[in-house]
Amino acid sequence: MKIFYVLFFTIFMVAICVAITNKTESIIMPKRNLTTEENRVMMMKGTERPFTGKLLSNKAKGIYSCRNCGADLYESDDKFESHCGWPSFDDEIKGAVKRTTDADGSRVEITCENCDAHLGHVFVGEQLTDKNIRHCVNSVSLDFTPADWKPKKAYFAGGCFWGVEHYMQKMPGVISVVSGYSGGSVDNPTYKEVCSGKTGHLEVVEVAYNPYKVSFEELSKRFLEIHDPTQAKGQGPDIGSQYLSAIFYSDDDEKKNADELLNILRKKKMKIATKVIKFEKFWPAEDYHQNYYERKGTTPYCHSYKKLF
Repeated sequence: MKIFYVLFFTIFMVAICVAITNKTESIIMPKRNLTTEENRVMMMKGTERPFTGKLLSNKAKGIYSCRNCGADLYESDDKFESHCGWPSFDDEIKGAVKRTTDADGSRVEITCENCDAHLGHVFVGEQLTDKNIRHCVNSVSLDFTPADWKPKKAYFAGGCFWGVEHYMQKMPGVISVVSGYSGGSVDNPTYKEVCSGKTGHLEVVEVAYNPYKVSFEELSKRFLEIHDPTQAKGQGPDIGSQYLSAIFYSDDDEKKNADELLNILRKKKMKIATKVIKFEKFWPAEDYHQNYYERKGTTPYCHSYKKLF
């Protein structure tokens, strides 16, 4: 009889989790949470005021990418001073930019080939460079990564690492996500040991990212939006100490950032269970845990997107 009740409870929890997932997945997860101005320009095809863009006078070597999806668009060697008030380029990375004639037929719009975000317009015949072409691009549509950049890493725990890994991989600027363990007292723990609850580890993902395309704050926001930060003893039907929710910090700035985000949610009357923990060590999980949903061709049964910020 005891076994029957345990089985019934498990099936019941999975059903609830699936229902929640179906409901929240009706909200399409955006590439990233855009600011009001970014949305106005990139999604609503607006134009930023001339001579105000942060990248207008940038002369550093590197790559310009789409602010919305992170796709690389332009190389710094192709940027030139046109005195028009917006960053100008006389070439693009092959296949990165799409051209569409405006409805009135007077100009040619340029958008990101990968996500269709509005970039600006392209002009031909001005004789400003030898290539005789000018991509007039809004700064707000771009991110810039200097040539000497180095990746950073962030660590999050939010239930089964399969689901967290799946959704964090979709964030622009993320290079790779590795499932593993952190926060415990045993070196190189196995999955079986972690599941016993005796090692103190949480199921954690290590997110390697380009800090010029995405910030720790943006990653933390997305993490909080793809799981339930109010569930205290696990995530969905996965109950146990290894499934607790946590943001790990490596310095004071990351701790302050995490605390501020959680306080925003508390002010929205959410009873937050997510902990903020000092990062110590990370141990990659067994190979069969890596890229789990991508290899299986399925989607998480208990993680989904819900806009919070």
